[in-house]
Amino acid sequence: MSTPAFPRDKTLEVAQACVCLHVQRAARALARHFDEVFRPLGLTNGQFSLLMSLNRPEPPTIGQLAPFLAMDRTTLTALVKPLERRGLIEVLADAGDRRKRRLRLSGEGHALLSRAYPLWCEAHAALDRALGDPATLRSLLMRIAPMPLADRPPPAGPAAKDQAT
Repeated sequence: MSTPAFPRDKTLEVAQACVCLHVQRAARALARHFDEVFRPLGLTNGQFSLLMSLNRPEPPTIGQLAPFLAMDRTTLTALVKPLERRGLIEVLADAGDRRKRRLRLSGEGHALLSRAYPLWCEAHAALDRALGDPATLRSLLMRIAPMPLADRPPPAGPAAKDQAT
């Protein structure tokens, strides 16, 4: 007895309506685009994001950083290793718990971010122009994957000025 074929119209329905599929496709296209942007510096888009996320006053632990980058600790650890080998990141034992590791940008890491940031700005400005309304897209994406509270930037704009006074 053969299994009846799954209806082709259902496949087309999913291909047209599946938000997950469309976000995955867009994410992969963006990742490839920014990989090309950072290629002259020997960076991937993921490595740029990691380096940028380390530009903070206190070195975070891998456990603190993983939710911000929306990745598990094992994946983050694998992303750290080549950057550590290049001397861009320093991995330090936590003073309070020697089992935990903290990540800190090295001087070379800061220097590379200084070179990568203008490339990101140029590529991102072009992307924003192509999107037309990037703020709406960012807002919708933040509904799906909100930034961890501790990592949210302070509010900007007129509302922030009102809150500050």
